[in-house]
Amino acid sequence: MPSINLRSLLLFSAILRLLLILYGEWQDTHMEVRYTDVDYLVFSDAASLMASGKSPYKRTTYRYSPLIAFLLIPNSMIHRSWGKFLFSASDLLVGLFIHNILMLRKVPENLCTYSVMVWLFNPFTFTIGTRGNCEPIVCAMVLWIIMCLMNGSLLQAAFWYGLVVHLRIYPIIYALPIILVLDPFHFRSHKKPALTEWSSSNGRSAQILSSKNTGAYNLWVVLTSMFTKERLMFGLISGAVFFICTGIFFYLYGWEFLHEALLYHLTRTDPRHNFSIYFYHIYLHYEHEFSVVEKLISFLPQFIVQLALVFRFAQDLPFCFFVQTVAFVAFNKVITAQYFVWFFCLLPLILPWSNMKLKWEGLSSIFIWMGAQIHWLMWGYLLEFKGKNVFLQLWTASLIFLAANTFVLIKIILRHRFSPLFKQLGPEISKGTTKHE
Repeated sequence: MPSINLRSLLLFSAILRLLLILYGEWQDTHMEVRYTDVDYLVFSDAASLMASGKSPYKRTTYRYSPLIAFLLIPNSMIHRSWGKFLFSASDLLVGLFIHNILMLRKVPENLCTYSVMVWLFNPFTFTIGTRGNCEPIVCAMVLWIIMCLMNGSLLQAAFWYGLVVHLRIYPIIYALPIILVLDPFHFRSHKKPALTEWSSSNGRSAQILSSKNTGAYNLWVVLTSMFTKERLMFGLISGAVFFICTGIFFYLYGWEFLHEALLYHLTRTDPRHNFSIYFYHIYLHYEHEFSVVEKLISFLPQFIVQLALVFRFAQDLPFCFFVQTVAFVAFNKVITAQYFVWFFCLLPLILPWSNMKLKWEGLSSIFIWMGAQIHWLMWGYLLEFKGKNVFLQLWTASLIFLAANTFVLIKIILRHRFSPLFKQLGPEISKGTTKHE
């Protein structure tokens, strides 16, 4: 694809998103079904409250960091679509970061272009930002953290990681793999880490050989060298940023902020139907109050799967982030379509290392995943719009959707060529060591 470069892709993508925002304004005015996401209305109301000096949490169902409302204050001063332009710009920034990350690993330009297109022209992604959802900002921050680590900018990575966890709590799952790669074999703060470059000759034998560096080896390295300078610095800085942001907003908005922005997401029990396999149990037992233990017990499958994936794939950091996110979403108590964007922004980073052929395995995986989702949406439509009692069928569709996610994830893992992000550095010799003949 020599005639298409990154600038052309970004320009075309920007025009597409501009047209969608304009169309959304028309649809909201002339049609019964709104194009704008209901969350965007919540953001806008909270921003208006903050602009007038009030708490954004006076807007019911606003359960985000005040930073999001702060970013959307111009909605009430400039134009109500300001936030959509901001989120869509972040969407384009994700495409730019994907390209830069792949170029840093010497991926050929044509593969970089195809990979960027997977993000920029994915219907899930270009509608999320234009409908007014904030997830593109979070995706851009996650990719920027990966870039900072690749460039050896540990302080920047730690700062942005603390900020993104404050903004949206789910990136906390990336803490352990980041800690794992910050070991003396791969990363030293006084020199830029050496990156493993892309190679078309990375075959099955290389994957098997490289995989010996994962699993129990990583666990042993962490246990024997936990308190390295790099790990302590990353943990202290990211933790300080998170707690400073949280402390400032706790001072301003009190326990209401702490509950709505953080604690609510840890103990959330939503009786409304969603893709999660847990929704039906919550719906049936919603009248009696769940204990904290009951609310947290659903995290156990997530926790076990996360540990298994991290200790197996941590050194291949982008791939580890991807499989972690897919598994986290699949086993979550609440799953909505916007959550898919969390792993769609990471998918282009692993495509150059996949042996999966698009014609058969790739298309079949897409059709299985989409088919399970459409099947669920059919029952959701009958329940939501037709008032049919199809809760049991909808729960069965949720089970099928979980099976589809698991099947596709396993397929991706089996066809992935393991490639550690960082090369191992040579042993560091102390200044006091003398050389013997």
